[in-house]
Amino acid sequence: MGFFDIFKSNAVSDNELSELVNNGAFLVDVRSAGEFASGSAKGAVNIPLDAITREIKKFQGKKDIVVFCRSGNRSGQAKNILERNGINNVVNGRTWNHVAGLQK
Repeated sequence: MGFFDIFKSNAVSDNELSELVNNGAFLVDVRSAGEFASGSAKGAVNIPLDAITREIKKFQGKKDIVVFCRSGNRSGQAKNILERNGINNVVNGRTWNHVAGLQK
């Protein structure tokens, strides 16, 4: 197994991601407020990466959670933070453009 296989093993297919996105997943853009203001996926909430830990309550009780950002880096970090805090139903949707493009 190569280094990047670690990331792929947790990845979901575009079909799986599309299903989550279009069936009411909690969509969270973890970019800064300024980046979020310039555009995001429809229905997404903005919880910047540096606020994830103090906003954990907003994630509790959600059936499915999709986090995303500009490149997939910050959303990967957000997924790890959430999992370390007991929130395990999190998918890294990678970029906001990708998530928005899957919306019907």
